[in-house]
Amino acid sequence: MQSNRVKALLKKGQPTFGVWIWIDSPDAVEMLAHLGFDWLVFDMEHAPVDIGAVQSLMQASNGTEITPFVRVAWNDIVMIKRALDIGAQGLVIPWVNSKDDAVKAVQAARYPPRGLRGVSPRRAALYGLDRNYLAEADNNIAVIVQIETPEAVENAKDILSVDGVDAYFIGPMDLSTSMGIQGQFDHPEFRKAITRVADAGKALGIPGGIMCRSVADIKRAVEDGFKFIALGTDFDYLRWGAQIALAAVGRAERAGT
Repeated sequence: MQSNRVKALLKKGQPTFGVWIWIDSPDAVEMLAHLGFDWLVFDMEHAPVDIGAVQSLMQASNGTEITPFVRVAWNDIVMIKRALDIGAQGLVIPWVNSKDDAVKAVQAARYPPRGLRGVSPRRAALYGLDRNYLAEADNNIAVIVQIETPEAVENAKDILSVDGVDAYFIGPMDLSTSMGIQGQFDHPEFRKAITRVADAGKALGIPGGIMCRSVADIKRAVEDGFKFIALGTDFDYLRWGAQIALAAVGRAERAGT
């Protein structure tokens, strides 16, 4: 089994950078995988892709140093199992609001006796050619829980204390919306929530991640000490590139810039 480079970097406290994949395009994935990012997250929560499409997208990053993560649609044992069986080396689990939710996520990602994952790894074990997969998977797979509600912020210390949680991830839009202050990322209450989660992570030695949608977001994420930093999405890059081109020919207003 290929060692999980990103998990190792996070354990050392090193920052890692990646992209969220929303577009069903192997060409786009292949290009991004060769640009120097550390990881890609193939999003099954919001993107219109099924498990077969994600496998094909993941295969497009073969031969690079990319660590493939999948954000499953829900904290569900079957969804988690299928994502791992197609070769995900890491998981992003949405809507983890309590310690019990975190335990459920970790157990779904681990084989018995440590967890509940069914045994049939398919592509993850190179279709039976990797005889070490079953012995190495539990320690190699990274589990990242999403903190996206006031309840999760309140329970952050308990969530991050669960053995097997490797990192947490904050979606600023989800969290701010659930707090009733949608998009107000400088709001004192939002900043207080971020600090509370970050302090819990630092106390327990659990690194954090966050979604960035601008250069200013990226600078703040680095300053705040986040280690699993999303530098936008493939969707963002397509829009930003088009807006720059349109602005150059005097169509900035029509391009929404």
